[in-house]
Amino acid sequence: MTAGKPVLVVAEHDHVSIKSATLSTVTAALQCGDEVHVMVAGHNAAGAAEAAARIAGVAKVLHADDAALADALAENVAAQVLVVAANYGHILFAATSVGKNVAPRVAALLDVAQISEITRVVSADTFERPIYAGNAIQTVQSAEAVKVVTVRMTGFDAAAQGGAAQVEGVAAVADSGLSAFVERVVTKSERPELADARIVVSGGRALGSSEKFNAVLTPLADKLGAALGASRAAVDAGFAPNDWQVGQTGKIVAPQVYFACGISGAIQHLAGMKDSKVIVAINKDAEAPIFSVADFGLEADLFEAVPELVAAL
Repeated sequence: MTAGKPVLVVAEHDHVSIKSATLSTVTAALQCGDEVHVMVAGHNAAGAAEAAARIAGVAKVLHADDAALADALAENVAAQVLVVAANYGHILFAATSVGKNVAPRVAALLDVAQISEITRVVSADTFERPIYAGNAIQTVQSAEAVKVVTVRMTGFDAAAQGGAAQVEGVAAVADSGLSAFVERVVTKSERPELADARIVVSGGRALGSSEKFNAVLTPLADKLGAALGASRAAVDAGFAPNDWQVGQTGKIVAPQVYFACGISGAIQHLAGMKDSKVIVAINKDAEAPIFSVADFGLEADLFEAVPELVAAL
C-alpha cells in the first residue's frame, strides 16, 4: 500500500486478552495501509494492551484506561476514538455486536459514511462487501478523509502472534453520562463460542421441540467438541436460544466443518454459513436448497442418521 496516514483498529477485549474478531480485523487493516495501530480502551486492561502489542504487524498500541471505559459503553468508546481520529486514514472495527454499536457513532461524529461488513480489501479506498443476503458482492469506493469500516471476520484470517509493538498511554475521556451499565448476563458454557468454533452443529425447525433439539444434537456436538447453532426458524419456535442463531440476522460463521441438520437452507441462513470450509447437510427433503451448497449431503431422517453418526464416532 502507498504510504499515508496509519490505520487504527479498535480492539475488542476482556481487559486481559484480545478477541479473535480483532485479530481478523488487524489482517484487514494491514491490507489498508503500511502502519497499523490498535486502540485498547478499558479499565485495568494492561493485559489486553500487552496482548495487542504481541499481534504481528501492529506498530503501536494506544492504551486508554479509565473506569468510564470499564464496560465498553458505546458512547464513551466512540468519544475515546474521536480523540485520535484525525491522525488516521482508516478506523476499523470488527463487525460484531460491539463493533456495530460503536462504529456508526464514530462515523456520525466524523460526518462520514460508514462502510459495513467488508470481506475483501481491493485497495486503500476500495472494498468488497456482501449484499442481498450474500447473493451479490458490492464494490465500494470511498473518498472520505477518514474511512470508518466494519470487518466481517469470516473474510479474513486471524493475524499471527510475534509482534513487539510499543504501548503508549493516551488520556481517557470523561464519562459522557449518555448511558449507564446495568448488568451483564453471561451464558456459561463448556462449548466453544459459536463465532470462533472450528466445528458447528446446527439444527432447524424439523427437530420439532427444544427437548428433541438437545437430545439429538447435543451428543453429536459433544463428540466433536463443537458449538451448537440453529436456524432462525428453530430459534423463533423456541427450540434454541437467540445467541445460537446463524444467518443474516444472527451470527456469521465460517468453521472448518458445519453440520446442518434438518435445515432447509433459506437464503438468510445460507448468508450466515456458506463460507464454512466443509458443509455437511442432513435432510430428508431431496429438494432442500441446503444441498446446493453442501459438500456432503445425506438424504435421510435426522432422527435416525444423527444417532447413527454419533454411534459411529
